[in-house]
Amino acid sequence: MARSTRELRIRRHKRVRKNVAGTTARPRVAIFRSHKQISAQIIDDTRGVTLAAVSTLEAELSSISGANIAGATAAGALLAERAKAAGITTVVFDRGGFAYHGRVAAFADALRAGGLEF
Repeated sequence: MARSTRELRIRRHKRVRKNVAGTTARPRVAIFRSHKQISAQIIDDTRGVTLAAVSTLEAELSSISGANIAGATAAGALLAERAKAAGITTVVFDRGGFAYHGRVAAFADALRAGGLEF
C-alpha cells in the first residue's frame, strides 16, 4: 500500500522526536512548512508551553511570501529577535520531518545569524 507524502513526513518526525526534546534551559524550535507558508514555535516540552512563535501569515511578514527562501529567512530572523526578547539563547532544532534543505536550512541559518545557538 502506498503511503502519502504527509504520512511519510509524520513518520520521519516521530523518529526525530524520539531524540529531540525541549527543556527549560534549551527549548525546541519546531518548524512547519507548507507549500505557501512557513511557521515555527519555540517550545518548552517539560512545561508544555510555547515561548515564542512566528508565521508568514502574520501582519509583519505579510508582504513576504512564505513559499520561498527569502520568506523563510525573514521568518527566522523575526523568531530569533523574539527569542532574544524572551531571554532564550540556546535551542534544539526540530526539523519536523522535513529535509534540512532549502527553506528549512535558510530558516535555521537565519536563527543562527540572529544569535541563537544550536
